[in-house]
Amino acid sequence: MYEFHTDYKKYFDIQLRNAQQWVLPFISSVKPISHGMELLEIGCGQGSLLRAFSQAGCRCTGVEMYPLWLEKAREWLVPELAEGSVKLIDSNIYDVDPKKDLGTLFDIIVLKDVIEHIHDQEKLIAWMKHFLKPGGVIFFGFPPWQMPYGGHQQMMQGWLGKTPYWHLLPLPLFKALMRANKQYSEDLVEIKETGISIERFERILKATGYKVLAHKHWLINPVYEYKFGWKPRVQFRLLKAIPFVRNFFTTAVYYIITPDH
Repeated sequence: MYEFHTDYKKYFDIQLRNAQQWVLPFISSVKPISHGMELLEIGCGQGSLLRAFSQAGCRCTGVEMYPLWLEKAREWLVPELAEGSVKLIDSNIYDVDPKKDLGTLFDIIVLKDVIEHIHDQEKLIAWMKHFLKPGGVIFFGFPPWQMPYGGHQQMMQGWLGKTPYWHLLPLPLFKALMRANKQYSEDLVEIKETGISIERFERILKATGYKVLAHKHWLINPVYEYKFGWKPRVQFRLLKAIPFVRNFFTTAVYYIITPDH
């Protein structure tokens, strides 16, 4: 396990720089950011992205269910919470009524490293239409399931945390390997059950009535620049064009979508 996985403040700072340098510019290239825009982040974690967009002038709402992340978000985002530029909601997104509970619809919705953890992804993606203003957009950033560390095994200790692709083993072998190394994790089993490929994601968008406004596939995920010092690199055009195969060599994808009326 890498140091930044347990040093929460360092992880907050890494994700903040990534949001400022890569996520915000990508979104603003399609939906220019203006003062007073309403942004909703589903699965906001410690709140790094909320800070980046509030600094850009957005009014930000973060929804998070995990108690530790909410605790850290409330700790790191004290100035934004005090001035009212950020609001945090402790809830399952399905239990939130946008107008009744949040008081607004949103210009931008963000799911960063979230959709690959969600059961019934088609239901969630369809549900988010209820939260958008006319002309609103949704940003997704996620690692395709088949990529070298798509199983989040980097969270484990020793050689298991450094070995790529073993998360693709059949489920019984996957579980047996974790038990044999005394590192069994239901969280990793759940990720194996919910991991999503590029092709499945695009099929869901089509089935739920969205169109893609912009997308980018990354050979080297931009966040690796802050984690490992690796220079971000977009996927090779030829490899990007090969369905299924590209999932094994694409460490992250960015998509911006909007309802296809």
